[in-house]
Amino acid sequence: MKALEQQQEQSDDRLEQKARLSYPEEIIEEIFSRLPVKSILRFRSLSKPWLSIISGPRFTKLQITRATRTALFISACDRGNGDRHLFSGSLEDGSVTHLMTIGTPNCKEAEHLNGLVCFTYGDLFYDNNITLVLNPSTHKFFKLPDRVSDNYIASNLFGFDESRNEHKVLNISQSFEDSDTIEIMIFSFSNYSWRKIDVDLPVNVSLNVSRHRWYYSGGSVCVNSTVHLMLRDPLEILAFYLRTEKFCVVKIPLDAVPQDTLHPCTRFIKINGLLGIVSHDRVEESNEMHIWILQDYEKRVWIKETIRFPGSWIKMGRPFPLDSGNTDEIMFSPSVLSEDLFEVPIYDMKSRCFKSIQLTLDRQFVWPEAVELEEIKCYVESLIPLQNQQNDTYLRF
Repeated sequence: MKALEQQQEQSDDRLEQKARLSYPEEIIEEIFSRLPVKSILRFRSLSKPWLSIISGPRFTKLQITRATRTALFISACDRGNGDRHLFSGSLEDGSVTHLMTIGTPNCKEAEHLNGLVCFTYGDLFYDNNITLVLNPSTHKFFKLPDRVSDNYIASNLFGFDESRNEHKVLNISQSFEDSDTIEIMIFSFSNYSWRKIDVDLPVNVSLNVSRHRWYYSGGSVCVNSTVHLMLRDPLEILAFYLRTEKFCVVKIPLDAVPQDTLHPCTRFIKINGLLGIVSHDRVEESNEMHIWILQDYEKRVWIKETIRFPGSWIKMGRPFPLDSGNTDEIMFSPSVLSEDLFEVPIYDMKSRCFKSIQLTLDRQFVWPEAVELEEIKCYVESLIPLQNQQNDTYLRF
């Protein structure tokens, strides 16, 4: 046994000596930054010099600027026991890896930026919910600390301030006792703390479920260091600038306003780093879906992309755009092929054609016949670190 341990130590020493060969750190960083995150993590454990380089903030920033590999973040609800399972999926072979299980079905739509995924679960509209920021590539997560204010309806929205190179969470809360009392707070990942800001809202916003003006089903999207929320009555966009910490209203094209104003069918999507809105209330009649893309943000210039389905939209299972990431491909809601096999339609905006990828769920964690794939996001693999924390009681790994 001692002989084997000595051989292992000698092998580790040889690897470390090779790592000290006269290659400039810049060259090593260039090579590593182009590798998949899974490979980078393996190299990190081979030698102390490589660990030092890969763990440094300079390399982390370089890696995210060079990152081209994307993967899927999948949220599936088990209708049998109410659990929600989170997976990462490969766009290359359709393999699925379990990330964690949340012991509650209630989960708001996830938002992702630079390889980090932010989502809220629990009571959702109330202040006792839980918000996590997860790096699916490293399997690390951070739980946002509780806010100091109680008795508030609250919602957390994920953003990235490019001027400070910093992820932030915007919190908008409304008092139970006084609906006119709106509180705005920002969580900064530079110091991992909340701070309250004094800012005026340009419109009346109510988070009360019975008379809310905030259209939750479309989620929020961060583009150009600005967090965007979909409002209704009238249908328009509330934007919060992370740089200046000010709100403004962005008008949407008249043609994007749905005919059925009681049940609006307009929601956000981000395409190639641009803000987009999907309008699909007429798709059953025309077999076409329209996506309006804000091509010039400052001048408010919108362009329309029309998606024509190859067959009947209804017979195809009523697919709906879920995410795009920073590519010309748009992912649609999946259809069930068999007990544990799902097919995700993908629309290529350049060729204007559909293709698909098949995902196989692992029966070790879920029984596919009782599972519904409710959400699929396309994130970029990254090494962005998150502060270590103890696991939450809701979570199972």
